Amino acid sequence: MAPSQLLVVDTSYLFFRAFHGVPGTLRSPSGAPINAIRGTLDTIARLLEDRRPSHLACAWDQEWRPAWRVDLLASYKTHRVAADGHSEEIPEELLAQIPVIRRALTALGLPVLGAPAAEADDVIGTLAALFAPTGPVTVASGDRDFTQLVDDATGVGLLTPVGRTPGWREIHEAQVREAYGVAPAAYVELASLRGDSSDGIPGVPGIGDKTAARLLERYGDLAGVRRAAADGVVERGGLTARQAEAIRAAADYLDVAPRVIRIRRDLPLGITAEDLTLPRTVADPAAWSQLVETYGLGSSAGRLLQTLGLPTPEGAR
Repeated sequence: MAPSQLLVVDTSYLFFRAFHGVPGTLRSPSGAPINAIRGTLDTIARLLEDRRPSHLACAWDQEWRPAWRVDLLASYKTHRVAADGHSEEIPEELLAQIPVIRRALTALGLPVLGAPAAEADDVIGTLAALFAPTGPVTVASGDRDFTQLVDDATGVGLLTPVGRTPGWREIHEAQVREAYGVAPAAYVELASLRGDSSDGIPGVPGIGDKTAARLLERYGDLAGVRRAAADGVVERGGLTARQAEAIRAAADYLDVAPRVIRIRRDLPLGITAEDLTLPRTVADPAAWSQLVETYGLGSSAGRLLQTLGLPTPEGAR
């Protein structure tokens, strides 16, 4: 059955947001932290209630910092590398909850999807490319990189949280243009010029969002901006001498930055729409019941079951 509406959630974004937004005083019967677990389950339940999708996918980082991206740009996410030199620096109380979140989603029967040498972003981009031809695809995340996927013609939209509230707002092409001054298709080039400190993307010194958007509009695309800089074009409404020099100096960086920022849409996920249908029964009732009891998931577990229309398994009450 083709999706009539596919909701794809950026799972790592959800559990990081839950960890920082839900009180850390929430504890399991044994005293272990459960704020990220309960917050993630609550958020997925809320999204399902609000959006009523026919299909769902929980995208997962198989590799949070793929080697191929680091090979292109050594600064990529460097500031988030832990002391061991390769894993992501994550608060200990969150780190302990991440495997439990995955186990809970899997036990319930919600598809958790990752891929070798790929971030969740690439999984999401591939899912959008695969399933947009059959129905709308909505991506739930606060990561602005997903702006590049927004496409009104194919029905790919973005849901982003409204501040610290439980609400989410829809992002379509008009909202992207309003926020960044470019179409979604130009977002990768805009991000290359202005950079993204959250991902270790340096950008071109002296060029921010507004300047990048203005230059892309004036010269058509990043290649046009670079040609103008190489030719020494300095004009009102276009490049200044300082900007032209900065762009020329950043040539090596600009050769690779778009490839690092661009989300892949061609992963061999090997899935069908049927794999993403909402569960009709709890996939592993014993595992689900044990998790609910061990971690005291209570109302969060119950709300998610109710939203999915699933009965509470014995032992999980």
